[in-house]
Amino acid sequence: MKLLLDENLPKRLKADFIQHEVSTVRDNGWNGIKNGELLRLMIENHYDALLTFDKNLQHQQNFEKYSITVFIFSAINNTYLELTKLSPVILEHLSKPISPGVVIISSK
Repeated sequence: MKLLLDENLPKRLKADFIQHEVSTVRDNGWNGIKNGELLRLMIENHYDALLTFDKNLQHQQNFEKYSITVFIFSAINNTYLELTKLSPVILEHLSKPISPGVVIISSK
């Protein structure tokens, strides 16, 4: 799958998803782009999913009009040490067919 790491995530997370094609917002030169435009660019560039720490995104966009999945990391902070603990949960989701929309990934 083709995944995009949002600019609020550590670049090191790319290593957690090596079996997928992963790039960052910065890799694509998309820093500072508003969420609606970012989602449009993702669709144009054939991305399957966005990984983000932006918990407000789910309330700011109408995901019924987008064909991608957004995985929102819900952790105490957005450091690699915290977020990498949630990567196996996302990998489990990615091992099956995914549906467009928002999936919140939180520590239990």
